[in-house]
Amino acid sequence: MKQPLFALIDCNNFFVSCERVFRPDLAHRPVVVLSSNDGCAVARSKEAKALGIPMGAPAFKYKDLFRQHGVVQFSANFELYGDISDRISRLLTEITPHIELYSVDESFLDLQELDIPNYTAWGQTVRQRIMREIGVPTSIGIATSKTLAKLATEQVKSLPHLRGALDLITGSVEDRANYLRATPVRDIWGVGGRLAPKLKAESVFTAFDLAGMSPQRAQQLMGIHGRQMVEELKGTCCLPLEKMTKVRQTVMHGRQFGEDTNDMRVLEAAVASLTAKAALRLRSSALLARGACITISTNRLKPGYQRVNRYLTFMTPTADTGVITQQLMTALGTMYNPRAQYHRANVLLYNLQPEDSLQADLFGDVDLVASSQSRHRMQALDAINKRYGNNTIRFAAEDLSRAWQPKRLLSSPHYTTRWADLPSARVSL
Repeated sequence: MKQPLFALIDCNNFFVSCERVFRPDLAHRPVVVLSSNDGCAVARSKEAKALGIPMGAPAFKYKDLFRQHGVVQFSANFELYGDISDRISRLLTEITPHIELYSVDESFLDLQELDIPNYTAWGQTVRQRIMREIGVPTSIGIATSKTLAKLATEQVKSLPHLRGALDLITGSVEDRANYLRATPVRDIWGVGGRLAPKLKAESVFTAFDLAGMSPQRAQQLMGIHGRQMVEELKGTCCLPLEKMTKVRQTVMHGRQFGEDTNDMRVLEAAVASLTAKAALRLRSSALLARGACITISTNRLKPGYQRVNRYLTFMTPTADTGVITQQLMTALGTMYNPRAQYHRANVLLYNLQPEDSLQADLFGDVDLVASSQSRHRMQALDAINKRYGNNTIRFAAEDLSRAWQPKRLLSSPHYTTRWADLPSARVSL
């Protein structure tokens, strides 16, 4: 049996890098991407980090620093980031089909079946290809375990002489030990700020220290994941690649509103829009939901915080936007308090099953004919929207109001997902 070999492809400052693809003039300027309603920094360029701007920095508190140093601000453009992430994923699957999409900006690759004579050169070549074809800089870590690969990418980001790739497979034992010593314990994948104090009390300050801890003691302190962490740092694979075909357990969409509201029409529009997005994700994964939950809440930072939810069960599992929306609207009417100023809504679909597993039940509660009609109706809707653009056809409830939508006053154009925003180039002959 071959030894597991992993590469982690980690996009550097991903949201900022996506913005810079179409704004090369920002290459060496401090840039931050802001969260919903342009509230907090969720991504920072290395120039912005050098100014001392922390992750989650409230924009209003740092406005003077932003102005003083010419920090460029963007509202989060998730449509752009998602599309670029998909493009990178397609490129990586051309290298190997054995890939785990860990997050929007990170992917693990299984290298066991690839003939790679020099892992460092291979990593640098992949990095150059992503930069050339997509325009996003990456860091690549190569190791015999996921935890070591993750550690390697973090080292790459702080050591320019590595030129974007670090191989912890063929290097010397002493070199690998030095990289472990250079990694603070809180920076280890799976430790963070919650477990770091407990480990420091055991005189574990670096990844090297943790790798030297007995697996039994690590399990006592952190559970089975602690034991796995120690083994992974030693180079033993405990976390295999998760297949792309892994079935979802839940689908959720939620939004913080652009402004607090007690307008029922605004709430209905928000719930309808969130349900449409969640149901589309179900259909994209060929899944049906047996249950749904709607949650509405006021601002937790203001007096009189309220959070109310309702759970629903569907007699026939469904991914029909109209069916789900209708039942959630009915539930919303029972939850609504006209004296409350609502701040956020969430829609959760759960108890999922593959659509091809639907079958009749003993008591006839599952309507297979209606389910088939629903599926064909949604297929037609999705086909039209795929051909002519998202939301070409949508449910009327989504248009009751736009007031709920988060403020995105600093958003960049949708360069890759909207024809009107397609960038143009002018060539002088």
